[in-house]
Amino acid sequence: MKSFTKRFAVLLAVMALFGTACGSDDDPAPTTAAAAPATTAGDDMSAMETEEPDSDMGDMDDAGPLKIGLITDVGKVDDKSFNQSAWEGAQQAAASLGGEANYIETEEAKDYENNIELFIEDGVDVIITVGFALGDATIAAAQAHPDIDFIGVDQFQAEPLPNLTGLIFPEDKSGFLAGALAGLMTETNIVGAVLGTDLVPPVVAFKEGWENGARYTNPQVETISTYHPGGLDIAFGDPDWGAATARQALDQGADIIFGAGGATGNGALIEIASQEGAYCVGVDTDQWNTVPEARACLITSAMKLITPGVAELIEASAAGAFPGGNHLGDVGLAPFHDHDSAVSGDYKASLDAIKAALDAGQISTGYSPG
Repeated sequence: MKSFTKRFAVLLAVMALFGTACGSDDDPAPTTAAAAPATTAGDDMSAMETEEPDSDMGDMDDAGPLKIGLITDVGKVDDKSFNQSAWEGAQQAAASLGGEANYIETEEAKDYENNIELFIEDGVDVIITVGFALGDATIAAAQAHPDIDFIGVDQFQAEPLPNLTGLIFPEDKSGFLAGALAGLMTETNIVGAVLGTDLVPPVVAFKEGWENGARYTNPQVETISTYHPGGLDIAFGDPDWGAATARQALDQGADIIFGAGGATGNGALIEIASQEGAYCVGVDTDQWNTVPEARACLITSAMKLITPGVAELIEASAAGAFPGGNHLGDVGLAPFHDHDSAVSGDYKASLDAIKAALDAGQISTGYSPG
């Protein structure tokens, strides 16, 4: 492996600074079977059918079961990434609380407000909107309906409302950890990233963290990062572009590539898995479980623990303790699964030490929100 001596010296310095390795964040986000079957509403809420589970709701029985509604960004609820992780959190909370959960898949950005209104008219208690692009519509709805709690995934709240919580994550830290692994694992000293649009701040945070993490463990590394050129309506739903862009990075010598862009990134992962001699890194959730086609190359995923974050906020709403403002979720790396033996014990200990340093503010990811 090129530059091994220099990289190992860096690792020894990190390990000496922090001593024994801290606890690992390798546990994947938990998932639980839904209390109600997944259904999709298009233009009519009558398309949504639920089953009321047998559960004692205590004081909530008088008002009926808690009703939870989730609205995806443009894309499918089973996108094997961002939307799916949030839906799993809604299902988990519904099962825990004896409530019922449904979702609406947004077809076009112009439908955001209408889709929220459909849930409001249906008497939903908690509405989750998934993605940065739904931020304005979510704020407007929360202001107009103070009796409903709203959760905006990846929506930073500059002016807090008591019934709207932005579930946000330090994506730069997750990307930094994945990049640090890439810097250690690369044989060519070239790493790549296939990304959604730079119009979405979390995507930029992932990218900046990834590149700077790779440079942290391997100062000689070259990075090839490509954003999708389209807008919000297509950037996360273009697996063909993702695959083609991954092929370009492989042709330029990249031997470990980060796919961070919903279905677009998934297209990159699957393409890399069809090649020999390259690793890939997933995003948002442990994509070993959601994109099995990529397992041949999938060494880890840069996780945002969206599922437990959504579930916790729904449970807080049900308990009358909804926080409002912003709620910071956790991040980490997914397990290495079948590639575990390829990641040495020294590398694993170094990643734990880097995670501890990031959490303590002793290492900067280099990302600065715009």
